Amino acid sequence: MTLVDMGMPTVRSGMPSLDGRPDTPLLVDRYGRVARDLRVSITEKCSLRCTYCMPEEGLAPIPKHELLTVDEIVRLVALAVRELGVREVRFTGGEPLVRRELERIVAGCHERVPQTPLAMTTNGVGLAHRAHDLARAGLSRVNVSLDTVDRLGFARLTRRDRLDSVLAGIKSAHAAGLAPVKVNAVLMRETLSGAADLLRWCLDEGCELRFIEEMPLDADHEWARANMVTAAELLEVLGARFELTEVGRPDPSAPAERWSVDGGPATVGVIATVTRKFCDTCDRTRLTADGMLRSCLFSDEEFDVRAALRGGADDEELAAIWRGAMWHKWAGHGIDAENFVPPERTMGAIGG
Repeated sequence: MTLVDMGMPTVRSGMPSLDGRPDTPLLVDRYGRVARDLRVSITEKCSLRCTYCMPEEGLAPIPKHELLTVDEIVRLVALAVRELGVREVRFTGGEPLVRRELERIVAGCHERVPQTPLAMTTNGVGLAHRAHDLARAGLSRVNVSLDTVDRLGFARLTRRDRLDSVLAGIKSAHAAGLAPVKVNAVLMRETLSGAADLLRWCLDEGCELRFIEEMPLDADHEWARANMVTAAELLEVLGARFELTEVGRPDPSAPAERWSVDGGPATVGVIATVTRKFCDTCDRTRLTADGMLRSCLFSDEEFDVRAALRGGADDEELAAIWRGAMWHKWAGHGIDAENFVPPERTMGAIGG
């Protein structure tokens, strides 16, 4: 069995150009956006093999010496919050629960920036055994990836029969106070018929459900615009069973458009990354598990902060590299363009 390579993006080392950049400590770009939401991938490994994210055989592992250490992650998170204006931090993977030092990472970040919300995106496998420890370490809340509550459908999509573990993890997250518990579901043709059942389950369990349009970030490179399920299709399916009233996007930088369900107060969100893109209000900056800064999920340009970190750079130098990386962020992903090319790295290698 051959593991799939993580891809070869263009890696920039040294100091990015800051020509024309305004004199501000914040992570601004040339289009006036400010990055305040940091996504930190801590591993490329995952316990599931979702078809829209991971290849069946898994990704080639990051050599241990290339993986950011606990202390390096904590230092960069503290720098982002204290010097660069980041207001929220989310740990991603792969699957963050696969990394044994997860509790230490959370505790270290919480100690350095105690007022900053620390969240995690997880598939929920094994969360039942660690939710309380993570809450005690300082984790604020979790987003759990769950595309269907049909056991056979779950096993087909994830290539693993672990639905019971995910559902137990969600219950434990509630019990540990990791609220609100949000559920993320990627819109797939094979699970669309069960979308209303998933919404009903989330309403009954007190979870906030958000559907996400499938993006061209799969390791098998089989994504096609013509085959994807759109937000409009989803709303038609849900509307046959629930009364939906559009609420909109209360926070302009939030990716999810919201609809109240049966008069509220419960809502369902839709993140229409492809058909209703929100690039012009994007406020995210990303750090990969191997220490690369990414200004956009779809960009193939990365800036090597790990090399600077291990080369003795002080916080001022690291902050300048980060500001330069974000200054060069492009206007948008361009999925609708005829010449659009998906990024080399897949979702599992970048971090959600």
